[in-house]
Amino acid sequence: MGILHNLTRKPWLASQGEIDNRVGGGTFALPTEKVGLRVFLFPISSLFLLFFIAYFMRRTFGDWLPLHDPGVLWANTGILILSSIAMQLSRVNARRKNLYGTKTYLMFGGVFAFAFLAGQLLAWRQLAEMGYFADTNPANAFFYLFTALHGVHLLGGLVAWGRTILKIRRGGEMERVRLSVELCSVYWHYLLVVWVIMFSLLLAT
Repeated sequence: MGILHNLTRKPWLASQGEIDNRVGGGTFALPTEKVGLRVFLFPISSLFLLFFIAYFMRRTFGDWLPLHDPGVLWANTGILILSSIAMQLSRVNARRKNLYGTKTYLMFGGVFAFAFLAGQLLAWRQLAEMGYFADTNPANAFFYLFTALHGVHLLGGLVAWGRTILKIRRGGEMERVRLSVELCSVYWHYLLVVWVIMFSLLLAT
């Protein structure tokens, strides 16, 4: 009977989880959204890793010319760090059920993220004005590719950020708000790490 129960139970279902907890066996307690984010980050990490490997391989060719990194990238990096810090503070306030603090820091996190994207566009413009186009040098192409790929993923995060803001304004349950804020902060930290790696690679060449 015990073997049959173990074979037929479905720990991913809420009802089954409640039954298992009452019986005394633990269940899979991680929220579906957290699992989804972790699963999503695996292929994204693989994609970034492949581009990093391609970058290292391509720069060994003779036609590789070092790119002049725009100084605004340093400011952009600082802005993204501030955005990540704001997201973390929003997460802390959400855990404390401080709705005002959660919303305030969440707004700052999004504003800094938009400022970062604007700064990246400014970097593109500066490079274009200096004649550093994507089709003139492999190093240039990788710069535009890296920053575009990172920017697109940050835009995706801002979509989730906007939904979280709406959820707060509509008076959503604090537990659901807390989970959304936590997911946003994790994603922000992830993109910050990715950008720091990208920026380090660009500076090294």
